[in-house]
Amino acid sequence: MHTEILQPTQENLRRAAQSIKRGEIVAFPTETVYGLGADGLNVAACEKIFVAKGRPPEKPLSLLVNGIEMASTVAEMSPAAEKLFNAFCPGALTIILPKNKIVPDFVTSGLSTVGIRFPANSTTLELIRLATCPIAAPSANLSGHEPPTNAQEVFDNLRGRVEIILDGGQCQFGVSSTIIDLTTSPPKILRHGAIPAEKILEVIS
Repeated sequence: MHTEILQPTQENLRRAAQSIKRGEIVAFPTETVYGLGADGLNVAACEKIFVAKGRPPEKPLSLLVNGIEMASTVAEMSPAAEKLFNAFCPGALTIILPKNKIVPDFVTSGLSTVGIRFPANSTTLELIRLATCPIAAPSANLSGHEPPTNAQEVFDNLRGRVEIILDGGQCQFGVSSTIIDLTTSPPKILRHGAIPAEKILEVIS
């Protein structure tokens, strides 16, 4: 497979979105790290993420959305989730919530929960808008490697495994999103990341 690095022009974003609609995978920038994305409701497409990364099947995929309306289609929103959305989104926060039936079990590795994130990156948000679906997007690297923060690092990891890499320059944060699980009592930070855990917990305490 030939791998192209493309600037995120409107034409190239449309091309990338069409690839996602066809069930292909695309690499793109977010404000945290680069993601490897597919239609999050298409099992065959999401399988390609696991193959390209060499990702263990027991590791679920989170979904990128472009607002609370799309988030509500894939997950059961709660008052705490809405508080976090209002405080930190768009931003570098992934929230674990009960999933809706529309989300395939394969995507969540059989779990009844799903991670959702509303990213603060214009390229990502436009790609989601054009693809008209939530995008499953772990970091765009081989499993076990450091998450990439620029397009060249994605190319070095995934050359020949993905057709399109959208080059959005260097990521703003360079570290992954913070993950909070709202399905436990009390809520639990599962991964420390770009947003300090104490700030997140303050909002819902």
